[in-house]
Amino acid sequence: MKTAAIPAVRVPPELRQAAEEVLTDGESLSGFVEESVRRNVEFRRAQAAFVERGLASRDAARASGRYVKAAGVLGKLERRVKAARKKRAGAK
Repeated sequence: MKTAAIPAVRVPPELRQAAEEVLTDGESLSGFVEESVRRNVEFRRAQAAFVERGLASRDAARASGRYVKAAGVLGKLERRVKAARKKRAGAK
């Protein structure tokens, strides 16, 4: 497949300088921009999929009339956090 160009983007000199300062050895500004675009595309796709799953879950709960109480969910999350912290403290 042929490659395509992304339009040039005007940015303040400070932003360009900041981007150049974080480049790794052998990395070009063009490569940095390409990687940034790629990561943002992946992030937005994941974000859209997350929202889609949430809306589908909401619709399924409405259709079934079965809901989970917030206190139950928060309690389960708190237990997971405590277990992870305990495991992490034991690994040190």
